[in-house]
Amino acid sequence: MTFGRVRDCVAAIRPYVPGKPAEEVAREYGVADVLKLASNENPLGASPRAVEAIQTGLADLHVYPDGSGFHLKRAIGEHFGVRSEQVTLGNGSNDVLELVARAYLEPGVNAVFSEHAFAVYALATQAAGADAKVVPARPADDPDMPFGANLEAMAAAVDEHTRVLFLANPNNPTGTWVEAAELRALLDAVPSDVIVVLDEAYTEYVDDPGFPDGMELLAHYPNLVVTRTFSKIYGLAALRVGFAVSDPMIASLLDRVRHPFNVNALALRAAEAALEDHAFLVESREVNRAGLAQWAAAAEANGWQSVPSRANFITVITPFAAGRVFEALLREGVIVRPLGGMEAKGGLSKALRVTIGTAEQNRRAIEALERVLARLADEDASA
Repeated sequence: MTFGRVRDCVAAIRPYVPGKPAEEVAREYGVADVLKLASNENPLGASPRAVEAIQTGLADLHVYPDGSGFHLKRAIGEHFGVRSEQVTLGNGSNDVLELVARAYLEPGVNAVFSEHAFAVYALATQAAGADAKVVPARPADDPDMPFGANLEAMAAAVDEHTRVLFLANPNNPTGTWVEAAELRALLDAVPSDVIVVLDEAYTEYVDDPGFPDGMELLAHYPNLVVTRTFSKIYGLAALRVGFAVSDPMIASLLDRVRHPFNVNALALRAAEAALEDHAFLVESREVNRAGLAQWAAAAEANGWQSVPSRANFITVITPFAAGRVFEALLREGVIVRPLGGMEAKGGLSKALRVTIGTAEQNRRAIEALERVLARLADEDASA
């Protein structure tokens, strides 16, 4: 039985499947202390300044938020050296990515993005009825950036029907990245009537002065849209607040398809305060740097293949199907993310994405993975 005549492109969508909640794993597997390293959350929690700002706003829960986001947009503008009218606020950066799709994509046109890219690019493109041009990523044995985006191939994939090109830097879910010279080469190659969305959800974790900064590129490329989020290093994932910065004309168009009051009042307050919490960002970046090194050392010691990462997670490739390792780790009380889902195929079919935690959380997850892989090897040997 069907209810209404749904659009074919919507009926064909495979909904995004979020990571398992810790409470569900505890209930299903009888594990008291569940460690969730699946959703790239900040292990230090939220910015203390943001928490304080939320407390001051609790008395006004009956009042609608400022629909224009005036104060947060002004704060973003001052922080990044852009104008307020360049800023579009969203219910997480997912929201602004979908605003771009809603404004620019339709049946008969296409969006270009890389294989192993953030799942929302494909979902937003499909929901708009547009075609997805998925460009093969670099191969697993690439000496420079295994599984990374091939920017030359992405530029070549742009045709007269392309309206949007999506690129994450660093990329989720692989953690790979592109350097400044190759990013500029891509931007130079893409026609000015194609919107280039540079998704920088994890860029605050990069501690490299030579790493490309989309905010600095905006003045040179009017077709560039840079997206950021407060969900990652700022620790505000529960509040869902992100933003895009673009040419004012693009921002005006995005605002036309933005839902009213799409960012709640507590999120507006918290994000504004978090922007100025420099000490929290420095600490979060240091914990992440140490955690990446901890995981890289564990991978080398155990002979695991890992993908170089500049985000707050690492991709580990095991000898077994990702879904099988994922299930075994759940029984250990550790939640990670099997790339491509439980039935993944192709180059990342045996890959797990693991969020970087505190030193103790990393140690626990590494030891659990060691036990699981040894047990699965024994099972296969005795089969």
